[in-house]
Amino acid sequence: MDIATWALLAVAAFAAGVLNAIAGGGTFLTFPALVWAGVPPIPANATSALAVCPGYFGSVAGFRRELAALPRALLWREVAISAVGGVAGALLLLVTPPQVFAGVVPWLLLLATVLFAVGPRLARWSAGEGGARLARWRGPGLLAATAYGGYFNGGVGILLLALYLLVGETRLNTANALKNLNSSVLSVVSVVAYALGGAIVWAPALLMAVFATLGGLAGARLARRLPAFWVRLIVITTGLVMSVLFFARSG
Repeated sequence: MDIATWALLAVAAFAAGVLNAIAGGGTFLTFPALVWAGVPPIPANATSALAVCPGYFGSVAGFRRELAALPRALLWREVAISAVGGVAGALLLLVTPPQVFAGVVPWLLLLATVLFAVGPRLARWSAGEGGARLARWRGPGLLAATAYGGYFNGGVGILLLALYLLVGETRLNTANALKNLNSSVLSVVSVVAYALGGAIVWAPALLMAVFATLGGLAGARLARRLPAFWVRLIVITTGLVMSVLFFARSG
C-alpha cells in the first residue's frame, strides 16, 4: 500500500469512530475502505471488526450503572450466549468461499443500512409490545443476532436493541446497556477467531484501531453539538451508496 492508501484507511477509521460514537454505522466506512485498498472481502471484514472493536468498551463503561442493577446470573448467561453466537458467526465466515461472501456483501450492507434507518422507529414501536409471550425467544434471538454479528458486524447493534425491546425490556437504557455488553463480547470472540484463522491483515487493523479510537473520543464531544437527524442521514446515505457500489462491483 502507498502513503495515500494508508491515509485513506486512517481517515476512514477516524470517521468510523466518530460515527459509532454519535449514531453507529462505522462499518459502512471501514469495510469498503479496506476492500478498495485491495484487501479481499473476507479479510477486510475481519480486519474491520478488529478496527472498531475498542470502541465497544467505552460504551459498556458508560452503562455500568444499568448493568450493575441486573442479576449476575442473567448477565453471565447472556454473555455466554453472545460468545457462542460470535464464535459461530466468525467460524461461518472463515469457511465461506470468498466468491460466495463477495456476492453476499452488497446484501449485507443493504440489510445493515435498512436496520439502521428503521432502528429508532422499530424501537419505539416495539417498546412495551413484548412480554411473557415473547420472553422465551430471548435466548434463541440473542444467539441468532450475535451469530449475525460474528459473521458481519454491520447493523448488529440495531438487531440487539430491537430484540431486547421485543422480548419485553421496557427500560431503554437497560436495553442499550445489554446491547453494548453483548456487542463487545461477540466482537472480541469473533476477532480472536478471525486472528486464529489467519483472516486479519494486521498492519491496517492496528492503524485503523488507533484512529477509530481517536475518532470515538472526538465523536463523544461532537455528539453534543451535531443534530442527530443529520448524522443519521449521513450514515444512511453512506450505507446506500456503498451498497450500490458493491452491487455494481459484483455485477
